[in-house]
Amino acid sequence: MTNRPIKELHEIFLKHPNIARNSKEVQEGDIFWALKGEKFDANQFAEEALKNGAHIAVVDNQKIKNKKFFHVNNTLKALQDLGNFHREYIGMPVIGITGSNGKTTTKELINAVLSKKYNTTATYKNLNNHIGVPLTLLEIPDDTDLAIVEMGSNHFGEIKTLAEIANPDFGLITSIGKAHLEFFKDLEGVKKEKSALFDFIRHKKGLVFINYDDAIIEEISQGINKFGFSFHNHPEAQIQLKDMSEKPELKILLNDTEIQTKLSGKYNLSNIGYAISIGKYFNLSDTKIKEALENYTPKDMRSQIIEKDGNLIILDTYNANPTSMKAAIDNLSNMHGDKKIAILGDMFELGDSSQEEHRFIADYLTEKQIDAYLIGKNFFRTKSDFPKYKNTTAFKKANILKQIKDASILIKGSRGMALENLI
Repeated sequence: MTNRPIKELHEIFLKHPNIARNSKEVQEGDIFWALKGEKFDANQFAEEALKNGAHIAVVDNQKIKNKKFFHVNNTLKALQDLGNFHREYIGMPVIGITGSNGKTTTKELINAVLSKKYNTTATYKNLNNHIGVPLTLLEIPDDTDLAIVEMGSNHFGEIKTLAEIANPDFGLITSIGKAHLEFFKDLEGVKKEKSALFDFIRHKKGLVFINYDDAIIEEISQGINKFGFSFHNHPEAQIQLKDMSEKPELKILLNDTEIQTKLSGKYNLSNIGYAISIGKYFNLSDTKIKEALENYTPKDMRSQIIEKDGNLIILDTYNANPTSMKAAIDNLSNMHGDKKIAILGDMFELGDSSQEEHRFIADYLTEKQIDAYLIGKNFFRTKSDFPKYKNTTAFKKANILKQIKDASILIKGSRGMALENLI
């Protein structure tokens, strides 16, 4: 039989719940999963995995034989089917999250809030693609009350596929902005792809959480049960919030409760709003929500605040696109103090729009009267008066940071620029 039932594989998985994808990292009793990529085929390492202690190897090369091989038609599809099967087996509600910016921060905030009352499982770091989502689902323990699953996409159709795998009961789209334009072409393309999550929830008759202040999000949520928040007294919002921030870290008023967070940047207001509204929907008290949000510390280079050599540094180097870059510049512009400096690296995956978008950011810095240093080949090509460097190494050699004192400094760029090394 070339494609043994997923139920049979799931019974094995329950006894051997660790999945290994690297034959050299197999532990005793693991299931080795022979996935294929553009430049590799893990089927050829299945025998090695068994020698290293794997209980079985899931393979899709029908020509290789071993009594410990579990043959399927397609190992990726089998992994996705197993993730879906396990999600249904546990049977808890799933909250699906996507968006152009803020997915991981929002997921972490929601998890921090809900875990004050429930047993939760959330996507680890940003394992949010066609492999990461099923692996997340397979990590769900049987005592889980709520699962929070992040869904990323850079090609059309991916959100639809991930929603079918995770089968979420609830959905939220953090934002729709200029991201992955190399594949989506324009904002309408991004909107079409991200909307697939709401389309799934609409068909399932589930519920979506929305930011009522975001016109695009409100538009695509038409015809779905919704629950959400507003910072601008939107009459339909179930949760009314107030921004009381006076320093880099955001402070929010929920009813009579002040919540002083460790997050900076007005772009994080929406992420916090989602965590609060989901907490209220699932019946958490204002006090518990306050505890969770005040104890949350940004990490993994996402809007981290670092004080060094008299400077206040906002390290936001996990990723960047034109929408998040503009928002970060706005945040820097609104900060207290006279000395504000942006150190910006290239934004990736913008396709034909790349030069136009990098030029816009350079012009926007000029408009905001912010001193800046631009790093990367795309910024290097822009016609601006800012100092430009072809790569991060060239900027480091210039020793610029050691010359800056008593300033607010934004460091932001796409992951591949590795700007965190400047710190």
